[in-house]
Amino acid sequence: MAYIRNRTELLTGCQESKEWSPEIDLQYDFVIVYGIDDQMPERIQKFREKGYIVHVMTGCAWGEYQDYLNGKWDGRTHWDESQTDREGNPILHGIEVPYLVPSVSFSNYLSKRLEAAIDAGAEAIHLEEPEFWDNGGYSEAFKQEYRLFYGEEWIAPHTSLEARYRSSRLKVWLYRRLISRVSESVKEYGMKQYGKRIAFYVPTHSLINYTQWKILSPEATLLDIPTVDGYIAQIWTGTSRTANVYAGKYEERTFETAFLEYGVMQELVRTTGRKMWFLHDPVEDFPEYTWEDFRSNYLKTVAASLMHPEVYTYEVCPWPTRVFHGIYPKKMELKSGMAPGEEMEGAKRIPQSYASLLSAITQLLGDMEQKENKFIGTFPKTGIFISDSALYQRTFPDEFSSSKEGVEELNSKLLSLLPKSEEQEIQAEKSRTLMREIGCNKARFYDYIASAAFPQFFGLAMPLIKCGVPARPVQLENIKKDPDYLNMYQLLILSYEYMKPNSPDFHFALSEWVQNGGALLYVGDGSDPYHGVPSWWNTGKKKDKTPAEHLFRSMGLPYSPCDGIYPYGKGYIAVYSVSPASITLSEKAAQQYRDRVHQLAATAGYPFADQNFFCMHRGPYRIVNVMKESVSEAPLSLKGLYCDLLTTDFSIVTEKTLFPGENSILFDFSEIEKEKSKIIGTSARIFSFSCTEREASLTAKAAGGITAKIRIRLPFPVQNVKATDDKDQNVDVCCKWDTQSRSALLSYKSKNQIVKIRILS
Repeated sequence: MAYIRNRTELLTGCQESKEWSPEIDLQYDFVIVYGIDDQMPERIQKFREKGYIVHVMTGCAWGEYQDYLNGKWDGRTHWDESQTDREGNPILHGIEVPYLVPSVSFSNYLSKRLEAAIDAGAEAIHLEEPEFWDNGGYSEAFKQEYRLFYGEEWIAPHTSLEARYRSSRLKVWLYRRLISRVSESVKEYGMKQYGKRIAFYVPTHSLINYTQWKILSPEATLLDIPTVDGYIAQIWTGTSRTANVYAGKYEERTFETAFLEYGVMQELVRTTGRKMWFLHDPVEDFPEYTWEDFRSNYLKTVAASLMHPEVYTYEVCPWPTRVFHGIYPKKMELKSGMAPGEEMEGAKRIPQSYASLLSAITQLLGDMEQKENKFIGTFPKTGIFISDSALYQRTFPDEFSSSKEGVEELNSKLLSLLPKSEEQEIQAEKSRTLMREIGCNKARFYDYIASAAFPQFFGLAMPLIKCGVPARPVQLENIKKDPDYLNMYQLLILSYEYMKPNSPDFHFALSEWVQNGGALLYVGDGSDPYHGVPSWWNTGKKKDKTPAEHLFRSMGLPYSPCDGIYPYGKGYIAVYSVSPASITLSEKAAQQYRDRVHQLAATAGYPFADQNFFCMHRGPYRIVNVMKESVSEAPLSLKGLYCDLLTTDFSIVTEKTLFPGENSILFDFSEIEKEKSKIIGTSARIFSFSCTEREASLTAKAAGGITAKIRIRLPFPVQNVKATDDKDQNVDVCCKWDTQSRSALLSYKSKNQIVKIRILS
């Protein structure tokens, strides 16, 4: 039954470094206690006493590991294991907290420290954020790892394309080694000491975000570690609001970017059977935003996540104490990472309406395992390839030409273009001017490719998203892991200008997919210098200048085919010889690319119509987002009988109109016409619910400090409601009946107590 579930299903959870309090008790299924400090066992016990399944999380790249760094752990200091930049500076996560080179010694330290979590009753371990910065790789610890791995002397990453590529691959391999060693260790300890299977998960940013932020991390290769049971997709406003360029404008596009981020994480585990939780954050790390900004962007990420129905488990809130006890906006301070400091003008605690909404969404996310789901619209099932190798080539070495201003200056200039509400048109024109400059200067263009905008990927993705095509990033490595992986797709887009295939096997699989009726668009002009890195396509007897040449040959095309559409078996391959980054520079370039996609889709028998919205039907739920900068500025109106799940009182509406930039989550009563009773929306966890023709009863519990609200469809108009708490004290419950939807709205002030409610006709 909707909303009634067993905590062992692990559908919703949070992570928390502080102690339990009634305000943060949103009635998730599990809690991840953060940190392996001396107070960890006590915090685990407190949450277990409240009925929660408890996991433990700690960082594998950074953390409060001063006992390890300062020599208390094993008698020698480990500051030499800090990730270090070219100038010899340690790369820090705040003050006195370095990012670490993942040595064998550090993996042993983490393994031993995590034994205390298992001793204290933790059911699972989460080792989060394996992160090696792109500008690192200069410490003595890394040099030693390089010598051991490659069997030769370390070469500075900035000296050649090959040196940077090799260093990047090693950074990823080192974290894969650490995760493998620690996961094996904790599982062995749990079984040996307690006869207990300990689950092991890796919370990690998306491949898109890490590539954009220039952080090396294992993504697809995590699937090669058998002792890893699943992942948390660490996607939230802070990652998804990272700006990109579309139609010549550099802007934040939170919904669109979040849609792509959640998409690639769904693809990471699709067909593997491994667990994936999608994360949302009602606040975010940067504390200088207002509550209104937090709320708006949070809802964009929630809507985006719900449009990937193969994942239905969620980390609904990292740091609920930060949300429900926090005061914002505040000036940012650096401690062990970003932290709130001095209060800014207008700083206040969380509005009650937002606190209630978060409670309701927490319960809503526990009802997302819906078998029937579909997007509204006509378009082919479209994917855009991305690979872990995109991480390796985000920076060019010194030998490669760039402008005298350089990448960092361009990044600063891009940031200065983020529009404020009062100057949007001015900033947009400045952005377009800069894009024209980039397009006319080859050195500046290569700075742009290496910039924080990550234009090579977003050039392919954003023009399709903006016209209503729910294109999903496709993990290239998964083609080799599952022969049926591509079967759900009808149209795929590929470019090797920002990534490289690690084997020719991918091309044989793609060739077969096209022969069987698929439509493949290759976008690229061969200008990426990393085509020259020694690899399988340019060594041996048959040498190709680029991996695309091998792809073309495998499908019977010449080395450099002219732009156009070519039949191959039952399908088609199309070629568009431009750098994907150039597609971002203007509206005209974006439209020309879209036209190519339209032509290929129509030729392959998948014509589609542009639209300015995404609308996902997920069981009885309607998740909708109307986009700005799209093919139309027209609002979208949905008519029917709905419950608006993003309102504080679960409003009943017969028409919902959304303007560009707005989103909604609706419950569609037409999907349950035959059901006489059903929980429609609730901000309290429902433990039991029963209903006859004349009476209904339920048991519920909500976080403290909110007005709990529950909307229920019933077979009778309500005449009387009685409620008591777990001490048999009366609880005042208000009830409002809606005739049209045949539903009652119950509300009561929550003190974080169990409430038993009887509803009488």
